[in-house]
Amino acid sequence: MRTHYCTEVTEKNIGDTVTVTGWVNSRRDHGGIIFIDLRDKGGLVQLVCDPQDSKESLEKAETVRDEFVLIATGKVRARGEGLENPNLTTGKIEIVVSDLTIENRSKPMPFELGDEKVNEEIRLRNRFLELRTPKAYDIFKLRSKATIQVRNTLDELGFLDVETPILTKSTPEGARDYLVPSRVHPGEFYALPQSPQLFKQLLMVSGFDKYFQIAKCFRDEDLRADRQPEFTQIDIEMSFCNQEDIIKVAEKLISDVFKACGKNNIPTTFTRMTYKDAMENYGSDKPDMRFDMPMVDVIDIFANSTNEIFADIAKDKKNNRIKALRCPNGDNIFSKRQMKGFEDYVRKFGAKGLGYFQMKEDGLKGPLTKFFSEEDLEQIVKTTELEVGDVVFFGAGDKKTVWDYMGRFRLYLAEQMDIVPADAYEFLWVVDFPMFEVEDGRTKALHHPFTMPNLEKCDLDNIEDLEDIESIAYDLVLNGTELGGGSIRIHKEEIQSKVFELMGISEEEAQEKFGFLLNALQYGAPSHGGIAFGLDRLVMLLAGTDSIRDVIAFPKTQKAQCLLTDAPSAVDNEQLKELSLRIRQPQA
Repeated sequence: MRTHYCTEVTEKNIGDTVTVTGWVNSRRDHGGIIFIDLRDKGGLVQLVCDPQDSKESLEKAETVRDEFVLIATGKVRARGEGLENPNLTTGKIEIVVSDLTIENRSKPMPFELGDEKVNEEIRLRNRFLELRTPKAYDIFKLRSKATIQVRNTLDELGFLDVETPILTKSTPEGARDYLVPSRVHPGEFYALPQSPQLFKQLLMVSGFDKYFQIAKCFRDEDLRADRQPEFTQIDIEMSFCNQEDIIKVAEKLISDVFKACGKNNIPTTFTRMTYKDAMENYGSDKPDMRFDMPMVDVIDIFANSTNEIFADIAKDKKNNRIKALRCPNGDNIFSKRQMKGFEDYVRKFGAKGLGYFQMKEDGLKGPLTKFFSEEDLEQIVKTTELEVGDVVFFGAGDKKTVWDYMGRFRLYLAEQMDIVPADAYEFLWVVDFPMFEVEDGRTKALHHPFTMPNLEKCDLDNIEDLEDIESIAYDLVLNGTELGGGSIRIHKEEIQSKVFELMGISEEEAQEKFGFLLNALQYGAPSHGGIAFGLDRLVMLLAGTDSIRDVIAFPKTQKAQCLLTDAPSAVDNEQLKELSLRIRQPQA
């Protein structure tokens, strides 16, 4: 049907007769001669419909409108001096049409392609149209390159691509499961996998040695810009390995993917930081390292304060924190009104207040100075390394709340100051995660309950504080976004049972929910571990966009709806009967 894609027609084709196909990007009538910019996956080429060459083609061109689908045959000629378009790959030539076929017509468009001001709801309802834009095509071309490189690198390293089930058993893994009712087994349900975690461990017990999968995962959780109810992850598992082996594979994989996608200045090994240092210095287990501004602990200095609130907080150094955040040159950037307004920002995340000092020529100034001795003020200057013109902010309270709001505030300040380089890639391994976290009296696994505790640093039979147990777990962070995480897994049934016991999971409950895994661990399970990367997030960062919806062909909204297909939707009663289900109407 065609001899060339639009952008394949070059000066070398001058004098040739070619056939191109595509969509009408624009149409211009110049006094009886019609110019059409035809668009395909590669870009644009200009068609000329001139009555001197083909009256029939001109007559058809008069009826053409934007987004009509055309097949055009004609002779290639040079545009001529002064008529070239340097913004187009094909800007030096044009095709004089001798035969024009309107393959299909288009209704008037609901929005102008490429107009990013259009309401997102309208764009998602017409996602198939938004995908026609060059920006969208480039994103999915990038995604394709990344995916192909993942397969090539892991194949080169001896990994086997294995698919695991989509219809599986509901197991507690952190988020809610999506449930699928069984017609054959009334009243029973499958669950869509939150990850292939248990199956990839079983494959290691099976002796597969090295597994990978580009896997669909499903989680019924609250959504945001970097979350979707269904997403894709690069899933990796290895036998007879330690943390260093997995990190080495992961660094090669990520480095190869970035190079394949045109990002050539990527290191082959990445910086590391412990979870404890990440939380204490940056208030986050995924710190953005493209700029500095670490938090500094000043609880010992504030313990001397005559302010009772600070002094009381400082008494419990295990559970409380007082953190200082130095803002270089902040006194010359922010007004006092702005600095007072910052308190409103941190209050949204649980802060009870936000103190600050300004570093002037004659020392620290601010409403809190009256609560400190001159000696302590000098110590604050020394500890936070203040210079004239700087501002230092203080957060105080229980450690988890302070970490959270001061970590967020650090990012907010950097954004307000415009100090985050947009074109930088800063990778960071965060290692030595706690095994457990305790919330509302319940003990939960910080990663998942199959993560190996670091038995060299703890005795599971003699633990005072569960949150002090370290695990052999690691996350890879890029520019403040978690790319993926993994761990060495528990491969011995007695350790797994002990972990369940510490989490308050009874033997009966463990057998009911994880019996198939616990059973497998009794049959010669090798030591093993792995990692999983979010493919959507990876492509999002490669493409320089701020939402994974941009890199998923047909995404859902933040309410987990597909506006294009109107899913989820009601089904008829016959379908419900077959599944032994009845809808209970919500009470008013």
